[in-house]
Amino acid sequence: MFFRALYDDDLAQVSYLIGCQGTGEAVVIDPVRDVDRYIDLAGKDQLTVVAVAETHIHADFVSGARELAERVGAKVYVSGEGGPDWQSRWIGRRASGSSYRHEILQDGEHFSVGRIRFQAVHTPGHTPEHMSFLVIDAGGGAREEEPIGVLTGDFVFVGELGRPDLLEKCVGVSGAAQSGLADLRRSARWFGLLPQFTQVWPAHSAGSPCGKELGAVPQSTVGYEIRYNAALRSADDAAAFEHNILDDQPEPPPYFARMKQVNRDGPAVLGGLPSPKKVAVAALAGSEGQILDIRPWESHLAGHLPGSLSLPLHRTFTIAAASYLDPGARLHLVVDNERDKQEAIRRLIRVGLDNIQSYILGADLPTEGLSVTGEVPAEHLIRVVEQRGTILDVRRGNEVSQGAIPGAINIPHVLLGERLSEVPKGQTIYVTCRTGKRSARAVSLLERHGIKAVNVAGGWEAYRAAGGRIQ
Repeated sequence: MFFRALYDDDLAQVSYLIGCQGTGEAVVIDPVRDVDRYIDLAGKDQLTVVAVAETHIHADFVSGARELAERVGAKVYVSGEGGPDWQSRWIGRRASGSSYRHEILQDGEHFSVGRIRFQAVHTPGHTPEHMSFLVIDAGGGAREEEPIGVLTGDFVFVGELGRPDLLEKCVGVSGAAQSGLADLRRSARWFGLLPQFTQVWPAHSAGSPCGKELGAVPQSTVGYEIRYNAALRSADDAAAFEHNILDDQPEPPPYFARMKQVNRDGPAVLGGLPSPKKVAVAALAGSEGQILDIRPWESHLAGHLPGSLSLPLHRTFTIAAASYLDPGARLHLVVDNERDKQEAIRRLIRVGLDNIQSYILGADLPTEGLSVTGEVPAEHLIRVVEQRGTILDVRRGNEVSQGAIPGAINIPHVLLGERLSEVPKGQTIYVTCRTGKRSARAVSLLERHGIKAVNVAGGWEAYRAAGGRIQ
């Protein structure tokens, strides 16, 4: 059996390429949208992608299942559980007018790729339709009751369980958190009955907002999770389970609601990566769209095109871009090099930001006419607190509960775009987060909307280290 986990560190997302080396066939589980990664990797190992399977309808990225079905004719396997509202509607509408080759799976049904068997198990909780797949390597001599691993999607993570409140918080499905919680308890009990040697292959790792305290280790075993996963261990106590699962969850990014609908109804088929054209700065004068500066913050700080939004190409770039930008916006990139441009394109299309029109190299920016942004050290923030200045803390709510800056307004950075009306106008706003990275992005967004904002270098950690008051 061929097995590869493909990671997106930005989204903390994992997809899997699993193949039968005897027949040369492979399946991709929970793919992201730039599917050439899977096709190329399979080809290097003499495999052909013949199938694609989804554990559930995703909220944090655009699925690549439809793209694979179009590009290589892969057969699509999706859940038929959970009711009519959360079925994959796109599988019957191919771009050419026909249906995709597909199979709608019910609990207990299976499909095979070569001599590898994938048994679908309905594990609701995170979402009503959620499936896990038991993987039985028949070609390796395994018996049906002894799976080598279980693809748990957003059900079981390393050290955590998937949150059941997203449909209620993001999509507005009243009561979904409590009904999902009850479903999750039942699914957790099923998981505890699996052979303890079974490997656990989740769809996310540390940093994903799809759970609370995901482990950074990429995979685990059933036995280890039974022993050390606090949420799983509390499944026999309803009150403790509710506390572990629902309390202190991070605020979900607002784009999750859009992703749910896009993946249910079917994303547009790209056919390949967008190819923005290289332009001169003068070509952007009066043009429509948003200038997205992906250079390091220090470069943007020193001088940037007026109105540009700073989103450096490091971790959480994708979530911030999806939270700050309109999905139909015409995007113009400012990049340091071709490699960064290509990486930005991949990350943007993974959240449906496809309209990438052009790019400019940072080396081609003019030396005059650029805007500059303010930044102050943490010691300055201490004086702002004493003088009762206006401070915006863009950390998550569960971070602020562990130590707040006196008088600060708290708006998590992913929610800032839709809560700009809460930010005072006509004064300087000092913006902070834990380390100064999220706040830098927030400052850029505020400036774009005409609000004078200054970043606090080093953020809350530097402020605390400098002796700043905490409440």
